[in-house]
Amino acid sequence: MKTCLLLLFILSTLIGSAGEKSNFANQTIDIGLVVTDIEKSLQFYKEVVGFQEKDGFKVSGKFPKLVGLTDGTELNIHVLRLGDENSSTKLKLMQVAGKKPTRIVKQPYIHSTAGFSYLTLFVNNVEKVISRAKKYGYQPYAQSPQVLPEGLPQDICLLMLKDPDGNFVEIVGPLTKTLQKKQ
Repeated sequence: MKTCLLLLFILSTLIGSAGEKSNFANQTIDIGLVVTDIEKSLQFYKEVVGFQEKDGFKVSGKFPKLVGLTDGTELNIHVLRLGDENSSTKLKLMQVAGKKPTRIVKQPYIHSTAGFSYLTLFVNNVEKVISRAKKYGYQPYAQSPQVLPEGLPQDICLLMLKDPDGNFVEIVGPLTKTLQKKQ
C-alpha cells in the first residue's frame, strides 16, 4: 500500500511538472534601443530594415527615475514592429536627453563588448534590404553577405549591417543572385 501511494505521488509530481504552463504571457520580446539621433535611426530601421512604426508613448514624471530607467529624464519612445499583430516583435527606439550625453560604444566585432551585441532579423529577400541600405548610404559590413557556414543551410545567407550608432544588425534570408552564381 505504501509503495502504491509513493508511486502515485511520484507520478502526480511528474505529470504536474510536465504540464506546467509557461509564465510568459507573450512569445516574443520587446527590445529597447537608446540612440543618438532618433531621425537617422528611425530612417534606418524603417526604410532600410523594414520595420513599421506604430503608436509610441511617453514616460514622464517621477516614474523613469523611480524604476531606474533614467536620471529623471522623460522618455519619448518610438515603437517599431515586425508586422501588424500585437504579438509582433517590437523595437523601441528612444533618444534620451539625460544629464550626461549618450555614449556610443565602438564595436568592431560582436565579442568586443559584453551585453546585447546584435539583432537578427529573418527576411524573405536579402537583396531588397541591400538595395534599400545602399539607397540610404549604408554598406554591407565586412565581406557580407555570405552563405552560412558548412553544416548550416547552404541556401541561406547572412548580411551584416551597422545602424547609425554602430549596432550590429544581422539580416538572414535566401541567397542573393550573386551568391547563387558562386555556388
